[in-house]
Amino acid sequence: MEPAINIIVSQFKTFAGKDGSSNTLSKEEFTSLLISQLPNFVKNATDPATVDQLMSSLDENNDGELTFLEFWQLIGKLAGKQGGFC
Repeated sequence: MEPAINIIVSQFKTFAGKDGSSNTLSKEEFTSLLISQLPNFVKNATDPATVDQLMSSLDENNDGELTFLEFWQLIGKLAGKQGGFC
């Protein structure tokens, strides 16, 4: 599992760093990550309304960006669904 965690952290930092800060994902960075890294798990990732709804459900402090811990909620939900736990 350690390699999987390292990949998730690395990908988060790569996409988050596109605007200069590798600590948070902007809406644009989040959209880019969804489209390129989770195309089969997140349906309609190219639809702005879908991204807005998903981002809003994860953005606990409503600052318009996702921290790694906020993003991690999505990974947990997707893994749970993929494993048949949800």
